[in-house]
Amino acid sequence: MRRSSVLLLGALAAGSLTLSACGSDSLSNDGTTPSASVTAEADAALADKVPADLKEKGTLKVGTDSSYAPNEFLDPDGKTIVGFDIDLFTAVAAKLGLKAEYETAKFDSIITGVESGKYDIGVSSFTINDERKKQVNMISYYSAGTSWAGAPGNPKDIDPTKPCGLKVAVQQGTVQQEEDLPPKEKACKAAGNPIDVQVYEGQDEATAAVAAGKADAMLADSPIVAYAAKESDGKVESVGDIYDAAPYGYVVPKEQTELADLLAEALTSLKEDGGYEEALTNWGVEDGAIDEFAVNP
Repeated sequence: MRRSSVLLLGALAAGSLTLSACGSDSLSNDGTTPSASVTAEADAALADKVPADLKEKGTLKVGTDSSYAPNEFLDPDGKTIVGFDIDLFTAVAAKLGLKAEYETAKFDSIITGVESGKYDIGVSSFTINDERKKQVNMISYYSAGTSWAGAPGNPKDIDPTKPCGLKVAVQQGTVQQEEDLPPKEKACKAAGNPIDVQVYEGQDEATAAVAAGKADAMLADSPIVAYAAKESDGKVESVGDIYDAAPYGYVVPKEQTELADLLAEALTSLKEDGGYEEALTNWGVEDGAIDEFAVNP
């Protein structure tokens, strides 16, 4: 996720929102989510090329970290996984004549789960990078950058390029935690003004830390920060510019090159019939749309 990773709506049935993603506190929210509106018919030519074992099974078991709204998170019923990633990949699977079955998993366990065969695919806002491509095949489908957020009005005068002395919340296993923050930490420590990095298992927990004043700032993927700010009832606000834009990728086993190619073709087919843009627009994340889909770009 950038993720190398809000249950924004998962607890709303009780009238509150626990922000625990990529010690919880509650934020109010209206409890509404966009209804899935994307439908896709099977593309016969693509469905015919689906590997025999998957065709016989008829399903793709998908690992996802459901704490990353609006990409993948829990509906107010506390059980159903929803989000733009979910709507989009459900339509992609339908193009192949398959159904997607989603299972919540810790973000940093999903790639291992794909490698071991626990999941057929990982769909969880994974930023494509060279390290991951050594482990698995990645199929590009969206572009996101990194954003920061803090308290309304930016009372801490947060500048993402000058984070020294701040208490910064981040999700474990994300690109932000593993690649973005370490050089900043090193520089600030050398300057005698270290960053207090707070690492959380879920992005929703990182967001909640900022909302409750436990952290001065957080950083995550740009659509996640924008959505968190929108849904936080004024407790969280985006600061600074988006930077380091990079593609998200679906994760499939290294040996499953045929499936990887088919997923790229299914995305192309979905874009041609308008379903790709529909899935993104339904969640307000259409700014990250891409024109071409590739395996291990």
